[in-house]
Amino acid sequence: METSAVHPLWTPSPERVAASRMEEFRREVAARHPEVVDSVALHNWSVRNLGEFWQRVWHFADLRGEPGDMPFDPGDGSVRGARFFPDSSVSYVENALADRAGAGVEALVAITEAGDRREYTWDELRAEVAALAAAFTADGVQPGDRVAAYMPHVAETIVAFLAANAIGATFTSTSSDFGVAGVVDRFGQTRPTVLVAADGYRYGGKEFSCLGRIAEVAEQLPSLRRVVVVGVLGRSPVVSGIANGVRWADYTGPHIGAPLQCLRLPGDHPVYILYSSGTTGKPKCITHRALGVLLMHLKEHQLHCDIRAGDRVLYFTTCGWMMWNWLVSVLASGATAVLFDGNPFHPSPTVLFDVARDERLTLLGVSAKFVDSVNKAGLHPARTHDLSALRTVCSTGSPLSEEGFRWVYESLKPDLHLASISGGTDLCGCFVGGDPTRPVYAGEIQGPALGMAVSVFDADGEPVGEPDVKGELVCTLPFPSVPVGFWGDDEAGSKFQAAYFDRFHGVWAHGDFASWTSHDGMVIHGRSDATLNAGGVRIGTAEIYAQVEQLPGVVESVAVGQEWDGDTRIVLFVKLDQGLLLTESLERDIRARLRANASPRHVPARIAQVSDVPRTRSNKISELAVADVVNGREVRNTEALANPECLAQYRDRPELAV
Repeated sequence: METSAVHPLWTPSPERVAASRMEEFRREVAARHPEVVDSVALHNWSVRNLGEFWQRVWHFADLRGEPGDMPFDPGDGSVRGARFFPDSSVSYVENALADRAGAGVEALVAITEAGDRREYTWDELRAEVAALAAAFTADGVQPGDRVAAYMPHVAETIVAFLAANAIGATFTSTSSDFGVAGVVDRFGQTRPTVLVAADGYRYGGKEFSCLGRIAEVAEQLPSLRRVVVVGVLGRSPVVSGIANGVRWADYTGPHIGAPLQCLRLPGDHPVYILYSSGTTGKPKCITHRALGVLLMHLKEHQLHCDIRAGDRVLYFTTCGWMMWNWLVSVLASGATAVLFDGNPFHPSPTVLFDVARDERLTLLGVSAKFVDSVNKAGLHPARTHDLSALRTVCSTGSPLSEEGFRWVYESLKPDLHLASISGGTDLCGCFVGGDPTRPVYAGEIQGPALGMAVSVFDADGEPVGEPDVKGELVCTLPFPSVPVGFWGDDEAGSKFQAAYFDRFHGVWAHGDFASWTSHDGMVIHGRSDATLNAGGVRIGTAEIYAQVEQLPGVVESVAVGQEWDGDTRIVLFVKLDQGLLLTESLERDIRARLRANASPRHVPARIAQVSDVPRTRSNKISELAVADVVNGREVRNTEALANPECLAQYRDRPELAV
């Protein structure tokens, strides 16, 4: 998508710029560095002075802990080799639950699609976290052990994370709509000691029990010593069929009233493990360092999104997406985290705007797909809802179209900051994002995030400076949330190295197509690698193949993302036994198997039959070649293919045109 906007959709008033946290921070920097005259100059300064920049973020954001004497150790000069605050000592939960907002103020509000609402003051949330942390300790959980959550987006998921962190355990989670195989593929690698799991969840007005799946998961995870079952569907879930199962209330009950003790550990201590599927094998277990994500999120929240103590923030997410982790971190700025669990179109398409009105949200976060859907539904919340408290809307997950930008300003609210942001699970943060002091142009992300040396490279690794020229999104200098690595990788971290640093030596290559704009903004054009990004959720093709190729008659399959209707949808090509044809019955079986054993997100939008699958000369399936054909791009690296002639059958498929 080339940017065509000449005039901005929104320009912040001088008064709004002056009152923003971004401008406050810039003024502090400019007192010592007078050349920093605006936020663009601030970004340039931030990447030239990484140590001083992140040290200033630490103090500006009131981060609690011991920074040590050295803010930045460049190591070998590569993105991977540097360390920030190598001698630091920090506790994530100490920062998340610090007393910043005053007694009686809500820290957490949890809302369901049915309209049920629970609230926790800061004192109440601290007490819940303290009780569960004491229960973990009594159960023998040690620093470095893993605590896993198989949960919907409810308050107990956040309590479980904060309690695990309080005692130095590493948290990991996935959402309740994943099937047994998807859960075991993830948690089986990280070997948790305790599993916190919901008895079920509600979506679209229906109830889905998870008790049977929990029992199966527990049987396949020998590392588990305890399964704590949360009553989401019922107050007293049945745990008799679950090995080492105990109800949440029975587990925490003996420890109510325990004091909250926050264990400070080195800043590089793993705070949580996220999962980003690759194209071969099981999902990658991305291990994040506590201080790294804290620094990144505090910077993104307070500077780029203008979040401050007393604000009320909702990001529509699940606890299997990194935006859940991003949302939890608003607590460290003294903001209230508002949760919504369920279908954002149930009981009506206005439900998130109803919550924004009723809860007086100051920031609402959604996906680009959601914006597209409410636009097509003809919603006009500016006419029907009092959104006077709303200052910021964030959009991520996939590129937001120019039409989506215009809908926000024409139909939602004309005087808000629309922050289109982009980053990934891999860094649990943003490479590019919003700036409350700069204009917003349709179809453009406003610019690179502070402290992030973002660039666009051509195929030869040379920077692309001209507007509207696509290339690879890269980051050329270190940043705090470079992961510790992949859990279970070899001692040298070879899989981690290959994932991000082999393409361009010492430089982080993210796997996105991007281009600069004439306003120094950026447009993300989708994935440049074979990872699927459908509806904003990244999915590895290996998880699809593992299920589909177990079905009788399926010889091979290849899944790619097709750019469609302003988003990306999954297209699955199947090679069948000789003489077999793809029938409606087989299509139903494929979709049902993926929905049950992987997740609803893995279900393809279109399925088509082919007689051959393109392979490299080393006999690997070439998803990139198929993706290029399906999306009308020139096929890259055809000389590496052993059978390039088979690509002809992937072109101009009528089933992919609807």
